[in-house]
Amino acid sequence: MEKPKPTALPPLVIIGALFFIFGFITWLNGTLIPFLKLACELTYSQALLVTFAFYIAYVFLAIPSSLILQRTGCKSGMTLGLLVMAAGALVFVPAAQARSFVLFLVGLFVQGAGLALLQTASNPYASILGPIESAARRISIMGICNKIAGALSPVIIGAVVLKGATGLEKQLAGALSPVQKEALLQQLAGRVVMPYLSMAAVLIKRSGLPEIATSHTDIVADTQEPAKSIWQFPHLLLGVGAIFFCVGVEVIAGDTIIQYGRSQGISLDIARNFTSFTLIAMLLGYFIGVATIPRYVSQQAALGICASVGVVFTGGILLTHGYASVLCVALLGLANSLMWPAIFPLGIKDLGKFTEQGSALLIMGIGGGAVLPYLYGKLSEQLGLQNAYLLLVPCYLYLLFFALKGHAFRAKRQVKYAVSAL
Repeated sequence: MEKPKPTALPPLVIIGALFFIFGFITWLNGTLIPFLKLACELTYSQALLVTFAFYIAYVFLAIPSSLILQRTGCKSGMTLGLLVMAAGALVFVPAAQARSFVLFLVGLFVQGAGLALLQTASNPYASILGPIESAARRISIMGICNKIAGALSPVIIGAVVLKGATGLEKQLAGALSPVQKEALLQQLAGRVVMPYLSMAAVLIKRSGLPEIATSHTDIVADTQEPAKSIWQFPHLLLGVGAIFFCVGVEVIAGDTIIQYGRSQGISLDIARNFTSFTLIAMLLGYFIGVATIPRYVSQQAALGICASVGVVFTGGILLTHGYASVLCVALLGLANSLMWPAIFPLGIKDLGKFTEQGSALLIMGIGGGAVLPYLYGKLSEQLGLQNAYLLLVPCYLYLLFFALKGHAFRAKRQVKYAVSAL
């Protein structure tokens, strides 16, 4: 009797649950920025250190994460990642009690470290679970889980930590004594304790994941001479740059839209939900990707279309005002939706035994979420929040280059092999 073929559904369900957790934690930053700006009395560029502390962890922890996973396996590694994220959430308790922005940043860095471990394991797994040509479709399904959680998290947490935010802003701007102001700010900071305690409890509970074996998977390079180093794959290195810009523009769109809405005269009580609109637009893009890739459009073509749409919507931000301009920021979610699903499989294609190392390098590219939003914040102090979105244009142009040319670059090992054979 023939053995039934194993189905990809159970591991996909597990990875989908992980991507839901990623989304809920990651997209809280859009709510934390205005919250901490208010509670810790920060400038806007200082508040954007929230994204810097969170995403810079990927730069430092991605390669160590790949080494940890080689030793522990996926089950233990993912469990460890969830526990590290829980520890980061717990740091928010003393941070809120002391109203210490530095401690908040430490907690965010620790959460980012846990996510680096989880993402280093889960993204290549989703890519190589089936044919590489349809990997963007599978990652889009994971993205749906991620962005549903991301759309829910700012609404749920924002309703707690930013409730009545407009009234609080007016009170703080009024004639309060230093003691009254400190008491009000301390009360505001304390709102974050219960949500993060609850998340820590959920993360610890979710740590009992079944084993996911990936050792059987391999992508054989299409060259005659085997590569000797990870640095012999130019398309991978260009892919790291693509991830850097992809994550950077995604974070800028999601994490700056609330403050940008405020600058356009929209009250914080309304603007606090704008991050969810960006994520809903991304969800729409993911559904389009699931329906069309690879049957009607290739991964690289989808990336090129998204990059072009990003340039168009950036122009809309700069040329319009009020709700129309904010809508263009939200619609960047549609432009950004299929970028990660396309870049990751294109970046690790043909790496063979170097797939895990290549995955770690691509995960390091997530550092774009640290650098580019902070650069946007600095530019906004010179150019204004609206004109600072000009930063997105070169980012989308690089992504267009990777879609058209960069993903296909390969080292000319075949030519060297042929010459040496003569």
